[in-house]
Amino acid sequence: MANKIERMKGMDNRKVSFIVNVEGAIHREGRWLLIRRGAAEEHAAGTLALVGGKVEAGAEALGTRVLEETLRREIQEEVGLSVGKSMFYSHSTSFVTDRGDAVINVVFVCEWIGGEAHAASPDEVAELLWLTAEEAAEQMELPEWTRESLKLSEQIITTRTTEN
Repeated sequence: MANKIERMKGMDNRKVSFIVNVEGAIHREGRWLLIRRGAAEEHAAGTLALVGGKVEAGAEALGTRVLEETLRREIQEEVGLSVGKSMFYSHSTSFVTDRGDAVINVVFVCEWIGGEAHAASPDEVAELLWLTAEEAAEQMELPEWTRESLKLSEQIITTRTTEN
């Protein structure tokens, strides 16, 4: 991790473009959907993660709600689920991939509304797990950044539940 931070600091003197990535913390009946990233994935293969992907250039990247629509498409393509129209911004982070690409990652909390989760592309998704926040925290393959995303997303759900 320290090495990646140093690489990011070294980018200060040159113009850097970021890849924009979105992830969905999908909540269903007290559980969160985690995927085990496929072995062929360039970044963090084999680790547990939220569902998501890159914002791609093209018609989808024009107009409003670009991040939300990208996330909705990624969730449908990767795990076959539909999520509610309302998505709640959780947080954003930045990191550098193993290849040296700078990434802005934006996480939204999503409510499951339909579909049965399945790994539509085994190259991208090796396994699906519906876990409580406590069960997820016990998983050895859960990277610190995903652990933090779940913690922040759980706070949003808790706050929304107590307000209603």
